[in-house]
Amino acid sequence: MKKILIKNGTVIDVVNGVSFIGAIEIEGDKIKRIIKQDEALPEGIETIDAKGKYIMPGLIDMHCHVHEEFAAHFVASGVTTVRNTAGNVKLLNNLIQKPTDAPTPRVYASDRMIDGTPGQWGPTSYGNFVTDDPEEARKEVRRQVEVGAKFVKLYGWIKRDVMRAAAEEAKKHNVEVACDLINSKDLTALDAAELGVNWLEHTSGFAQELYKGWNPMVDQNAWRHINWEEPDHEKVHELCAKILEYNVKLCPTMVLFDQAMRFPAIWSPKNKVIESIENRQKPMEYWKSQEEIAELIKESNAIVNNLTKAIAKTYYDMGGTVVAGTDTPALLYTYPGMALHRELEIFVEIGFRELEAIQAATVNAAKSINLDDIGTIQEGKTADLLILNKNPLENIKHTKEIDLVVKGGKAYNQDEILSSIPNEEDVNRSLQAFMEEWEAEHVK
Repeated sequence: MKKILIKNGTVIDVVNGVSFIGAIEIEGDKIKRIIKQDEALPEGIETIDAKGKYIMPGLIDMHCHVHEEFAAHFVASGVTTVRNTAGNVKLLNNLIQKPTDAPTPRVYASDRMIDGTPGQWGPTSYGNFVTDDPEEARKEVRRQVEVGAKFVKLYGWIKRDVMRAAAEEAKKHNVEVACDLINSKDLTALDAAELGVNWLEHTSGFAQELYKGWNPMVDQNAWRHINWEEPDHEKVHELCAKILEYNVKLCPTMVLFDQAMRFPAIWSPKNKVIESIENRQKPMEYWKSQEEIAELIKESNAIVNNLTKAIAKTYYDMGGTVVAGTDTPALLYTYPGMALHRELEIFVEIGFRELEAIQAATVNAAKSINLDDIGTIQEGKTADLLILNKNPLENIKHTKEIDLVVKGGKAYNQDEILSSIPNEEDVNRSLQAFMEEWEAEHVK
């Protein structure tokens, strides 16, 4: 079994909020031992000298839509685990089944979203299931559990009785329910909490509860009286208190709205990961298409930018679970992997301490979905680590200063990870094969 020793680095304990100079002995894909500075080091094994560097757990993107074409970009960015919120488990199977030390992220995935008619993404397909029938929703939840979905994702046009049925069925099978209500016309965040939803993605549905009758698709001129720039903190606090009673968890994906509102002055640091992404046909074509409707996105979807930030900080201060995610590759330039670093910057900009921001993408993220094996640097845990050139506890922007990424006990530099990216022809062939198989099984 392969062994690695990382020595002389400053180890960041995200659980206790302390740092110390020491060493980490890795055996296979596990952390075998944490060695303090004054203890003897094992000899005769591969050694990485991390003197002057900082070691933290691999990051977790708690809301994204991963794809084989840009999966490696996550790991090159230090994101070693992703929570895939809607898609298709079978389509992701190649990634899910990768060896633990592969240069692609661990994937914790839901299956296709369950939406109401007519379906925001069109009629029923491999990526969404459209129904207004509670029993059909229950049946779909059971099917998703059978194919390996880790949680269930509901979408904004779902009907009240269908949401209730899906949540009840999911609870029977001990899986959680997440909901995206960004475009909801009828249901709000409080409705979802009352109906048994465990996760509110994007802090969606809060605006619909605060401003009854508003949604992104109504005539926004009729809602000019809302001060979106300066949210009503008293109302936000009152609603957060009600949501917290149901112990709902939030993944605000603030970078999603922030990038859209900043456009064209988007956050886009020049580094080798982003340069690699920009050389890919997808998702660049998608982002270019979004540029054409950027003003519409700002006026409708992204207008909740400051409200989302206020909710995230308020809910966290009240003791609620708030974790870091990006919705990559949605809307405008949510770069796979790298966007999570911007999300952490926003956490700090709205008042989180650096440690709290890091916890939102490590230990707290892992705890929120009961992944006890990742998210911390502790003996017996999976060896997913970042070795950084600068201290992220001093400046959150230093999470981007990546020297090495350790994934499942194997150390990579960014160039090695990026060289593993499949070519677009192979990706397209794989997708085509999946589509043909799916249609043969499901299209009649």
